[in-house]
Amino acid sequence: MTIASALEMALVAVVLGVAVWTIAARETFAAVEGFVAYGLLLPLVWVRLDAVDVALTEGAIGGGLSGVLLLGAAARLRPTETLAAAERPGEILRLAAAVLSATVAAALAAGVLFLPDPAPTLAPAAAANAAATGLGNPVTNVLMAFRAMDTMLEKVVLLLALVGAWSLAPDHLWGGHPGPRHQADPRGVLAFLARLLPPVGIVVGIYVFWVGADHPGGAFQGGTILAAMWLLVMMAGLTDAPPIGHRWLRPMLIAGPVVFVVVGLGGLVVGDAFLAYPVAYAKPLILTIEVAMTLTIAVTLGLLMAGAPERSAER
Repeated sequence: MTIASALEMALVAVVLGVAVWTIAARETFAAVEGFVAYGLLLPLVWVRLDAVDVALTEGAIGGGLSGVLLLGAAARLRPTETLAAAERPGEILRLAAAVLSATVAAALAAGVLFLPDPAPTLAPAAAANAAATGLGNPVTNVLMAFRAMDTMLEKVVLLLALVGAWSLAPDHLWGGHPGPRHQADPRGVLAFLARLLPPVGIVVGIYVFWVGADHPGGAFQGGTILAAMWLLVMMAGLTDAPPIGHRWLRPMLIAGPVVFVVVGLGGLVVGDAFLAYPVAYAKPLILTIEVAMTLTIAVTLGLLMAGAPERSAER
């Protein structure tokens, strides 16, 4: 056994152990902490599988923004923790859930292990036509060219999720500030990090977006990093979440989908189909879409994590 194999086996054991701990934990905060740790370990697995783009996304979403969202939910559910413990499901229901989960996991494992050899793939066709876009990153190439419609609809779904979260607000608070007003010790660690990290994080987010054309990265990863920096500043109380009725939010929230649709309609005029990029302008058009998408993703994720409006705009 090589050192690399031993490290891989140790990583698998740790990931599975954290997963079991997350499921078995009885306290909400313990389960959330396990989930965050699980989300930070999975990127190591994806890196080992040479899927760096997936690793960046998993680290930012699974271990970052999802962790913040679940921690906020756990804090709000803490007063009901005792009541929930008293109403814990019975043994039969818990056993049925365990059996169902194990069955789904076994089916997924069988689907992976018994794939035909070689597995069906469109990678050769995608690689053969990659030069048409001028992009060096095959992942970005696939997302923005071969499945551009899916990528566009993903941003629309993200926007609809934000509208759904906002719709939970009472009518009299519509247009107000999302979430509570955070206050932190101005001399504490959180306030210190909120002043130290955002300048670096903004540069890193823009860099990750920009290199995504030719290297691992892209609009989603870069936008997520920018959203995390914005959330950090809001959580430290250095700034407040803007009221959702603010006019400047509307162009930023729809910038990505609108630019995507405009470029797609241009493909109908000068190309053969919707989202058919002219070969001579494919890379500039894709970069234009990614700039707008990065802005939309950062603002949408930040507001989505902030939650539904809870305070009027005057407060």
